Formats: sequence, structure tokens, C-alpha cells
Amino acid sequence: MIRILSVLLICSAMLPAQTIVRLGTMVPKGSRWHEILINMGEEWKKASDGKVQLKIYPGGEQGDEPEMVQKIRIKKLQAVAISGAGLSGIDAATSALQIPMMLNSYEELDYVRDRISARLEKGLADRGFIVLNWGDAGWVHFFTKQPAMHPDDIRKLKLCVLQGDNSTFQLYKINGFHPVALAATDILTGLQTGLIEAFQSPPLFALSNQWFGGAKNMLDIQFAQLVGATLISKDVWIKIPAPVQKQIKASALTAGVALREEIRKAEAGSVPMMQQFGLNVVHADGKVIAEWRQLAENIWPKLRGTMVPPDLFDEVKRLRDEYRKAHHGAGATGMP
Repeated sequence: MIRILSVLLICSAMLPAQTIVRLGTMVPKGSRWHEILINMGEEWKKASDGKVQLKIYPGGEQGDEPEMVQKIRIKKLQAVAISGAGLSGIDAATSALQIPMMLNSYEELDYVRDRISARLEKGLADRGFIVLNWGDAGWVHFFTKQPAMHPDDIRKLKLCVLQGDNSTFQLYKINGFHPVALAATDILTGLQTGLIEAFQSPPLFALSNQWFGGAKNMLDIQFAQLVGATLISKDVWIKIPAPVQKQIKASALTAGVALREEIRKAEAGSVPMMQQFGLNVVHADGKVIAEWRQLAENIWPKLRGTMVPPDLFDEVKRLRDEYRKAHHGAGATGMP
């Protein structure tokens, strides 16, 4: 123990006088998620003897996710905690964890992610980003101004697609939808002005950002999983001595587990909470679910080889089937 402490003290002395890591995120200020990030920062400070300071900008203070990623590239930020929408803008291969209606449970997601994360992390590192942890943002649902159940119902609406996500925009367009590119920070205004009439989001995001107030109908089909991750600039990371990196990574992994647990727990209560404020849950029967599954499976060949490398797409499907076989088909309904 004395030797370990000595090594950490020596390494912290090798750091610059102070390294300030500015982290941008969309998580709401003062939320439990924000608190977990703050605690992670305290651990970083302790591990580096005060020489690595984490400064957090919550609630989209530094813009939406594509804007925050760009700020890392121009060195105005050094880290981000973002959803898969932002991740796919860095490396489209991360979309392998968000293939529509491929995975139906958190157990399936964890099983697949644990086995392909090293490959995804290498792809992100090649683009200048080190993954400190993986997280969840929840299951994506359609929210609409008017009740909508079938794919054709939503094809009639102006559907928000996050700005910068050109692949998803084109995917919706060629499948007969009417996508409108918009920054996440402009969704509420877009709903109020009629620029958009529908959006996709995990219920927790729709609640925390009050988006559901402008589109009070939610289809109860889990269309896809939205993942998340905390990333730090590789340029900053390589300047931190290896033993301090190890301590920082360990605290980040602990924070990642806490964030996943918190989001999964809060997600369960978000729909009842919105229902108290007028949310209408549109329930789909087996026939409607089959329509959506058919649409999703028709999209898969367009994703495979464009957004997701073919071998990685096939590996995700193989791992999913492997999990289901081992667990007697668990999670195969497509319902929440």
C-alpha cells in the first residue's frame, strides 16, 4: 500500500501544475446524474492530489451533443458525457448498440455491449476520444402531437431527427417518413411552433426536458435503445501518468455503473409521472408490434454496411441470438 501511494504521489508530481478537464453534458443541472458526475470529479481530484480538476457544464450549457463534440476538437472542452446520438456522430459503428428493435431488454444490451465494447472503444480512440465509461439513456419511444400507432401514422408527421445525424435523416427519408433536422436544445420550440410534430426519445429525456408537453402521446413500443458514454480527449488523456489514469478510469467506471442503475430506475417512474401531467400512452397490440418489427427488419440491410460495418452488425445479431438461446428466448416480445 505504501509503495502504491508513493507511485501515485510521484506521478501526480509529474502532472502539470493543474489540468482542468471541462466536461459538457445534457444531463439536467442538480439531477442525481449530475451529482454522480460531481462525485466522479472529486475522485479524480483525490487520485491526482488535486492536479486534475473536473469542471462540469450540465443541461446543455455548452450546446447540443454535436456542438459539444466539436468543442472538444477545438479544445474548448476536454470531455463529454453524451448519448448514442452524439457518439454516432463521432463513429457510426457505435450505432451497432442502437439497431431498431434488435435488442429488447437491458440484459441483452449488457451481454452484447460487454462483448463488442473493446472494438467500439478502439474506433473512438482512433478518432481522438478515450471512453471512460459506458452508460444508458433509456429505450426510445415515439412521441407525437396526435395519437399515432402505425408506421403510416408517423409517416404523415414532421419527425424530428437530431441535427448532425445525417445517416438517420436519410434512413427515415428513404423509408417514407418526413424527417426534420433540429438541435436537441430546439425540440420544445420546434413543437410549439409546428416545425415538428413528433420526436423520438427515451421517456426520461422527454420528462426532464419537458418535451412531452408539446407532444402528449407516446407509443408504447421500445423502438431502440439509446446508449451513452463519457469520453475524454485523447490529447488530454495521454498527458496524465498511467497510475493516475488507472485511478481516474476506475472512478469513471464506478460512476458509469451508478449512472446506468439510476437511469434504469428512474426510467420506470418517468411514464407514470408524465401521465399525471396529461401524457396519453398509446398501447400497441401484437399486430401493430409486428408492423413495426417488419419496418425495423427492412431497415437493417440499409444499416448493415453503411452505418454499421457488416461483420459488426452480424456479430451483434449473433450475440443477441446466443443470449436468447441461453435464456430460453427471454426478451423476445418487443414490448417494454
